[in-house]
Amino acid sequence: MYHRAPDIKENKPYRQVLRVSVPLVISMSSTMIMEFTDRIFLANYSLDAIAAALPAGIAAFLFISLFSGTAQYVNVFVAQYVGSGQSPRVGAALWQGIYFSLLSAVVLAGLSFIAEPLFAVGGHPFEVQVLEVVYFKVLCQGSGILIMGTVLSCFFSGRGQTRLVMIIAMIGTLFNIPLDYALINGVWIFPEWGILGAGIATVISWSLVTLIYALLVFTKDNDCAFRVLTHRALESDLFGRLMRYGIPSAIQFSMDIFAFTFFIFMVGRIGKLELAATNMVFSINSLAFMPLMGFSLGTSTLVGQALGRNRIYEAIAAARATIHIVLVYIALLFILFLVFPRPLLELFRPQDTSSQNFVAISETGTLLLRFVSAYIFFDALYMVCIGVLKGAGDTRFIMWSIGILSLVVMILPLYIGVQIFGAGLYYAWACVTGFVFFLFITSFWRYRQGRWKDVRVIEGAPAT
Repeated sequence: MYHRAPDIKENKPYRQVLRVSVPLVISMSSTMIMEFTDRIFLANYSLDAIAAALPAGIAAFLFISLFSGTAQYVNVFVAQYVGSGQSPRVGAALWQGIYFSLLSAVVLAGLSFIAEPLFAVGGHPFEVQVLEVVYFKVLCQGSGILIMGTVLSCFFSGRGQTRLVMIIAMIGTLFNIPLDYALINGVWIFPEWGILGAGIATVISWSLVTLIYALLVFTKDNDCAFRVLTHRALESDLFGRLMRYGIPSAIQFSMDIFAFTFFIFMVGRIGKLELAATNMVFSINSLAFMPLMGFSLGTSTLVGQALGRNRIYEAIAAARATIHIVLVYIALLFILFLVFPRPLLELFRPQDTSSQNFVAISETGTLLLRFVSAYIFFDALYMVCIGVLKGAGDTRFIMWSIGILSLVVMILPLYIGVQIFGAGLYYAWACVTGFVFFLFITSFWRYRQGRWKDVRVIEGAPAT
């Protein structure tokens, strides 16, 4: 039995993009809301907690993203198999991702043992380092569950059934927020665990989401149509192709995250107030950025399905429609960041910070939000272009180009400026702005070049 995804030409491209991408946007936003509220709770708990949360969280995410990015590439395999009418191969692709997630769980749990030397290198104040180590360890030790859930979600997102992904993400968020508050502050029957409680609440929420996916994926009906139970074998060729295309995609994302992780660590060397202001602004920026990841994943799904049908014009139509929709979203963010910066920053006022110190943090944060307003336009277009390239399988170029840009445009100028010449906070943020601009220029050039149109990841298709 073969199942084909609906052709884009049967609907207007904008309607198709909204149908597939908006639930993913809401899903990504739900995840970010979970992290956003987590940081608000920690900011209100103590200044040290919020100073530690972003460096530790982004450091953990740096390692996790290398594995979750590979696991999420199952989405492209599912999309191209469905688009080409090879639905029974979906189960086989899913199981290769499951085996990869089990391996990932072991490796990431082992990485938790490097926490103390890692954050010692960061050079943050000792009291902040202690909290960083705690948060990092919990997230790494529980992240295998997150990666398994990522793989299982691709069964639905790759077939364009993104509303279910949205609903499950919202369930996880609604479960996490009260649990997070309770374990941080010690309310109801729960102990007061501070940043440790924040990490534990996150892992428990990951577990709930993964369990729901497992119950919905592994059914008799799905096995009949997609062989999710019967095609459990480890297929060396298919697993190898997942690694071949998925790892470069994940490395690109990890290098991107590494550049921002390095940025956070360097800002921490400038000063605690500067780090706190940067953490607050980055938390706001992340809340705005996650919907862009939803549009990027939606673009990958639509492009993958279109290329599976060998209908390149559908892929181009989906990309153009996504760009137009994203530009409207960015315009709204631009107004929000420029007109209402203080109310946004007020959400992060720590209880143990004096009014005088918070005024200084708030004034700095207001200026930093102007940097965000300057680069978010380019960031949005970069995410759409990357979504197209990943949906096709053009991941090696992405890996090498982003790796080189991370080093040349972000890491080296930042280190030389801050560490050697003593440059300040605004120089560091200027490096971020330039980095995002060059990411956009490079990805847009590759998109316009058009080589991605001839790439496929499924068997029997032309390779790069």
